[in-house]
Amino acid sequence: MGGLLLLLLLLWTLFLSHAACCSSLPLKMVTPQSLFTLFGVYGDVQRVKILYNKKDSALIQMSDGNQAQLAMSHLNGQKMNGKIIRVTLSKHQTVALPRDGLDDQGLTKDFNNSPLHRFKKPGSKNFQNIFPPSATLHLSNVPQDVTEEDLRLLFSNAGGTVKAFKFFQDRKMALIQMTTVEEAIQALIDLHNYNMGGSQHLRVSFSKSTI
Repeated sequence: MGGLLLLLLLLWTLFLSHAACCSSLPLKMVTPQSLFTLFGVYGDVQRVKILYNKKDSALIQMSDGNQAQLAMSHLNGQKMNGKIIRVTLSKHQTVALPRDGLDDQGLTKDFNNSPLHRFKKPGSKNFQNIFPPSATLHLSNVPQDVTEEDLRLLFSNAGGTVKAFKFFQDRKMALIQMTTVEEAIQALIDLHNYNMGGSQHLRVSFSKSTI
């Protein structure tokens, strides 16, 4: 019985669309890179295509159907720059790249070989830390010489208000709480992989904790 359920689950996963369709996006924030960063919290984004005739909508291809489903369940109905976004599973399994020689104005981008995928490494701790968008963000890879004031200023400059902050004991990680979930989403898009100096890049994810 258990084997049959496992087989059915596997078949269901195979038939799930690998692509999500995101609509009602704020136009000034819609770039392949920003959608790669946001959807990348829930899986490894392979390709992003902003629709040519409807630039507030995009297709985001994930590594598998489970990741697309996860992104939809966590991001549908969230607010970005004052607009409530809609995320559904696409009828397309994959996102097509533009034909050779065709200029699509940078609306399509292939992230297949990106070094920024969070889930490429089997057994990564990132699999255990997938949470819905929240006002509290988890920061990691914080350089030792960076202070609380530095991080508060950095996140305030992203357009939000920092409500609370807490360093972990080793000071390589921290929690930072924005006033709203909307502000936290924007801060994550702007500051995940932010260069903190040298070769150290800040890692930002949503947290289930509060401060």
